[in-house]
Amino acid sequence: MPGPYRRPLRAALFRRRQKPTQQGKQDNNKDKQGQPGSGNKHTAPYPPLEEYRLTAELKLNLEQLQNIFAKCSDVVRRDFYLGQAVKVALFYIDGLADKKLIEDTLVRTLQQAPAELARSLAERTRDLTAVMEMVMPMTDVAVVDNMGSLVKHVLNGDTVLILDGFNKGLALSTRAWEHRAVEEPITESVVRGPRESFIESLRTNTSLIRRRLKTPSLKMETVCLGRYTMTNIVITYIEDLADPAVVREVRRRLERIQIDGVLESAYIEELIEDNPDSPFPQIDHTERPDKVAAALLEGRVGILIDGTPFALIVPTVFVQFLQASEDYYERYYLSSFLRLARFVALNIALLLPAVYVAVTTFHQEMLPTNLLVKVASQREGIPFPALVEALLIELTFELLREAGVRLPRPVGQAVSIVGALVIGEAAVSASLVSPAMVIVVAMTGISSFATPSYSMAITLRLLRFIMLILAGTFGFYGIMLGLLAILVHLNTLRSFGVPYLAPVAPWNFSDFKDVLVRVPRWAMNSRPSQIGYRDPVRQGAGLKPKPPASSNPAPERGKS
Repeated sequence: MPGPYRRPLRAALFRRRQKPTQQGKQDNNKDKQGQPGSGNKHTAPYPPLEEYRLTAELKLNLEQLQNIFAKCSDVVRRDFYLGQAVKVALFYIDGLADKKLIEDTLVRTLQQAPAELARSLAERTRDLTAVMEMVMPMTDVAVVDNMGSLVKHVLNGDTVLILDGFNKGLALSTRAWEHRAVEEPITESVVRGPRESFIESLRTNTSLIRRRLKTPSLKMETVCLGRYTMTNIVITYIEDLADPAVVREVRRRLERIQIDGVLESAYIEELIEDNPDSPFPQIDHTERPDKVAAALLEGRVGILIDGTPFALIVPTVFVQFLQASEDYYERYYLSSFLRLARFVALNIALLLPAVYVAVTTFHQEMLPTNLLVKVASQREGIPFPALVEALLIELTFELLREAGVRLPRPVGQAVSIVGALVIGEAAVSASLVSPAMVIVVAMTGISSFATPSYSMAITLRLLRFIMLILAGTFGFYGIMLGLLAILVHLNTLRSFGVPYLAPVAPWNFSDFKDVLVRVPRWAMNSRPSQIGYRDPVRQGAGLKPKPPASSNPAPERGKS
């Protein structure tokens, strides 16, 4: 068995590290034409590591692992004897594995194994089950029989144990790497509500969801993506609520991805959305576990990616990007008022500069005489037309906002505030822009900050420039043309088969209670019809609080 596998593996590893010649580059290009995604059948130049089985000869196994992990200074190898009878080797990565557990517990326990156990293992009268029973009280154990699984366990932070005379190894769960603690969300802060956010550790993130949804119906399927990163991705959903077709589609879109590495959720988002050419976000992302749990309770599907604190939620509709988590934690009067204010802010952020330019350029008759005279007097001496003036101040505002984001937080806030004040005042004093234009751009910027979703706010910022150019060219006709184009485009979008404008188009009155306003909690009896149709009833009827039915007055204190 060692003969047929030793030479191919060493040759394959040599070809991996060998510098390609000109002929080799041509051959490599031919191989790439057969890789997944090119339309041709993939033919690998060498077999994958999973095809190479472990042998009973420890020396050969160690030689193969040394070839695989050549020039990897963080891979630690530890050789010792089990009970002074069986030679054993450990492999783990320093920084990913718990070194204290390995050295002080596992190695010491194996070295102090009973002589009878060591002798029986050396004589092959007992198998690896005896070793598994010895280390199981300290860690989880899995059996590996090929190089692919063994290498994958090592790279994931596990410790691999190989014994001389056995063609199988043991993978011991010793993962313990540094990660930041669970903190308050940065991008989705609330006044009232949970203060926990996702972190870069996948298992910590899944535990935050599991702690909120204590039901065996909560399923978590793992997919590994990235040829080099081998990033673990978890598909989570509630089996009784989620649409099986949506779950299958999510799984299919993830499994079709052929990519070198996945470093953030944006990699996945761009590869699985329905319309990648649309500027509108079709997949919601969040760093709040309570938001993911609430989405799963509606029948949606969550996607968690190892190495990023942002989770993806599908399917997604347009109104989700104007809803904040705090809407469901405050009283419905306040939540409804704030939600209506966000819809007003959305229109201001998109249309206010365009409307100002259209009115001052083409439709001056729409302004009252006093206001028209005031605007005209302010624009006297301005060397630019209204369109150029608006574009100039808008671009300046965007540059200040981008500088404030990229600079360190204390410095960035000061630069944004002071820069806007100084540049705005200087531009007005130099008669480059009018005071009214500065007020319009300032109101537009404040309104864009009212959008809870950063991805939707960026989309509005981009569309604002398009609407501004249309207004400066065609007036209100250009604005109406742009709005019609946006509306038609939104109506054609889908998110995993769900209409993007639901429940407005197609219209559904029962779902409209959580769009412009939020009705009281006791009136939200059903789930969204487009998503949670498998179990539409969210809660029982008749939950509205009522005063006591009895007409008798309450007894006085101290009297029976």
